Amino acid sequence: MNGRRESVVDEMTRDYRKEAGVFLLVGAAQFVLGMLVSEALYPGYSISQNYISDLGVGPGASIFNPSVFLLGLMAAASAYFVYLCFRSRLVTSVLILAGVGAIGVGVFPENVPAMHEVVADIAFLFGGLAPIAAFRLQKKPFNYFSVALGLISLCALVLLTAEYSFGLGEQYLLGLGPGGMERMIVYPVLLWEIAFGGYLMASSQERA
Repeated sequence: MNGRRESVVDEMTRDYRKEAGVFLLVGAAQFVLGMLVSEALYPGYSISQNYISDLGVGPGASIFNPSVFLLGLMAAASAYFVYLCFRSRLVTSVLILAGVGAIGVGVFPENVPAMHEVVADIAFLFGGLAPIAAFRLQKKPFNYFSVALGLISLCALVLLTAEYSFGLGEQYLLGLGPGGMERMIVYPVLLWEIAFGGYLMASSQERA
């Protein structure tokens, strides 16, 4: 009986930051590489004029779609361990929703437009919210950089949505084009995931 009780206590007090960090960092890093390879395989691809999701129906789709699916799956797995570490329902929920959105992008590429737009919007919105929601889980000055990256992502989402939904003109894209502005939504989140993953691993209390 005492052994079982000690096992439960150990499980509750165990530090899971290493696991949370590994899933987040590896998921984001492999997607960055997968995206670069997919762009290289797409003749005439423009990071300014082509959307990221164009890669999901291009010559590198067999690389891009599994890669974005894995990005989402590993973000959701990381969220589970983040909850075990910090008991933060907010951060856990936001990370899971961002992960579900990315998984959806891998399952429903651009040639399934209705579903693709929904899951992409979920991934963009909650991906941008995640660095801000995690503010209290990080120490200074990293928490301020985290918030800045989240705000950049959300501002870019507003600008791209304004141009795409209301046809306000490409001047709202600041000369970056639709693909460039979409990357201003995605890149800050990927940078944060890699940085936060490393931060969690470095701050883990587990001993090798």
